[in-house]
Amino acid sequence: MNSSVTTQRPVNRIASILAVSALALGLSACGKNEEPTVGQRLDSTVEKTERAAADARAKTESAMNNAENKMEQSAANAEASARDATSTAKASIDDATITAKVNATLAKDPDLSALKINVDTVGGKVTLNGPAPTTVARDRAETLAKSVEGVTAVNNQLVVTAS
Repeated sequence: MNSSVTTQRPVNRIASILAVSALALGLSACGKNEEPTVGQRLDSTVEKTERAAADARAKTESAMNNAENKMEQSAANAEASARDATSTAKASIDDATITAKVNATLAKDPDLSALKINVDTVGGKVTLNGPAPTTVARDRAETLAKSVEGVTAVNNQLVVTAS
């Protein structure tokens, strides 16, 4: 029995050494970093370039949309400012026109034409200041002022003076 045990030990030992060697060789092969091929490097570079281009495209589109929105808002603001300026100018012209028409109407009246009546108009509201010879003349001036187109109200501050 001794001789068969002695024969098996070297076989087992050789088998063990071969198994360990194969395992070591396999592990060393797994640990190696393989260099990428030229094709793989080219594919990687193309992929990175495509990603960078897509990012740049997205950023450019976002910037263009922001600029477009700002331009539209600026145009809307300019339009609103122009409308406001036009309304203000029109109101000023309308008030000046109303004042001129009231003065012309008072000048046509024989009882009021010689009087120095100051006419002021703001927002269609006419204010009459100055002297009036009688209460009738004072009321007549108010009635004439109210008859002018565009007049919304009359503040009659004419003072009746005894002559």
